[in-house]
Amino acid sequence: MAKKELIDTFKIMAPGGQATPAPPLGPVLGAKGVNPGQFIQQFNAATGQLNGKVVGCVVRVFSDRSFEFDIKSSPAAVLIKEAAGVEKASGEPNKNKVGKITRAQAEAIAEEKKEDLNAASVDAAVRIIAGQCRSMGIEVEG
Repeated sequence: MAKKELIDTFKIMAPGGQATPAPPLGPVLGAKGVNPGQFIQQFNAATGQLNGKVVGCVVRVFSDRSFEFDIKSSPAAVLIKEAAGVEKASGEPNKNKVGKITRAQAEAIAEEKKEDLNAASVDAAVRIIAGQCRSMGIEVEG
């Protein structure tokens, strides 16, 4: 059997457990040589417990059109908006504040994202999350 050669790696964002092969996912997957129906079926099975929460995914495509994927945690912005209970971030974060989260909520977000963050400690990860909050117009109390 011939050795499978990696031909492409790309990232996508999709709702966990509820992805469909319709645009925007289907055309992107098809253009990269991945069978959209097969990918969506495996992705939804792997992310079924997330129930619509947006997650990142790194997809590796091999020369025989097979693929592997790794599920990443949700983007920090999605987690922050969920914790603050806001629909969208502020257009002018330095002037208009749209919500507040506590330090405990920021720590919970940092714990969830710690494998994807470039931080040596939980405190450093919390500071990264607090910076993201500032850029979104959300205050961190505590």
